[in-house]
Amino acid sequence: MDTDSSSKSDVLTGGDGINTEEKHGWSLTQAWEGLVRLGLGEVTLRVGAGLVSLALILLVIWVMSTFYLQGKLRPSQNIDEMNALALAQIQPTPTPQPVLPSLSVTGMAAASGVPRLALLHTILPAKPRYDSVVYTVQPGDTIFGIAERFGLKPETILFGNYDVLADNPHFLQPGQELKILPTNGLIYRWNNGDNLKKVAEFYGVTPEVIINWPGNHLDPATIGDYAFPNIAAGTELFVPGGVRTFITWSAPRITRRDPAVAKILGPGYCGTVSDGAIGQGTFVWPSTNHFLSGYDYSPATNHYGIDVDGDMGSPIYAVDGGVVVYSGWNDYGYGNVIVIDHGTGWQSLYAHLDQINVACGASVYQGQLIGLMGSTGRSTGPHLHFELRTDHAYVNPWDYLP
Repeated sequence: MDTDSSSKSDVLTGGDGINTEEKHGWSLTQAWEGLVRLGLGEVTLRVGAGLVSLALILLVIWVMSTFYLQGKLRPSQNIDEMNALALAQIQPTPTPQPVLPSLSVTGMAAASGVPRLALLHTILPAKPRYDSVVYTVQPGDTIFGIAERFGLKPETILFGNYDVLADNPHFLQPGQELKILPTNGLIYRWNNGDNLKKVAEFYGVTPEVIINWPGNHLDPATIGDYAFPNIAAGTELFVPGGVRTFITWSAPRITRRDPAVAKILGPGYCGTVSDGAIGQGTFVWPSTNHFLSGYDYSPATNHYGIDVDGDMGSPIYAVDGGVVVYSGWNDYGYGNVIVIDHGTGWQSLYAHLDQINVACGASVYQGQLIGLMGSTGRSTGPHLHFELRTDHAYVNPWDYLP
């Protein structure tokens, strides 16, 4: 073997007799086997694959930036020009504006436009009322209708006009002039010696309510002591929200034991009445019609009966048996009246009759004809004013009549 061949062989074998290529291959094999024995073979493959993929991506980016993009862009385009181009591409395009035809206007419209009628008055809201107004009663008016027209309670019409109506709704007549109070309440006429605190307490209000009402024209600074206020006698004061009990105008309870108690009502009262018929405690209807003409049962207006409709001369019947304890004229607006004591704690009253067919002390029986319908006394037309009461109080006839 010559010297050159020997040297070449030593280089290839690394000087120890082993081929260098074989040595490197053996080293990689040993490294891989070592990794596998450690359980890192799969991890090594994944990491290697990731590195190779990353290298390929970087290679593609480099190739594109070096050859493709530089070929597409002009050399004079810098970064600012590229940004401007990108912004221009995302801006909205302007909306085309249509060309409208010209409008030719002649005549009045061309000179003054659309004409508008001017309002020559101003509508103002209603102002609160602090003083009473006067209303003249018209044919067909009732306490309820007048109260509704002015937004008041029916009792306020009576409270404000005791001098005309005396708390009796039947005293209402066409042509009367009534004071219409500004709101619900009543009128009080001041007397010498009156105590403002006691007056206010009697009507359910405070002294300040009366003093501060503008329509009373009282000055809180000069009113003085409430026990002796500076209010002139005869002054009419409005008591807003004030209430009182009605002064009764209806017939008192009249029994067969003491019929003379009705002497104050008029000449129809009876003297001594002997015992007579006793009722059954049940009632029949007192007339041929079964509907109203006028007022219903209404304690709020001091009307404790019902006004049954009918014609002049319609028959009137006793609602139950009993003894007549009043028969004749009544001075308080009832006209011709019959009162029957039924002997069971009940009394019945029939008013405004045109004709009376039974006298004091007569025994009558349920359904018997006792008189004829009329319009006597304070009445605006033919009807029967009918009341029913027990020994203790008035009752609503609708609750007991069939």
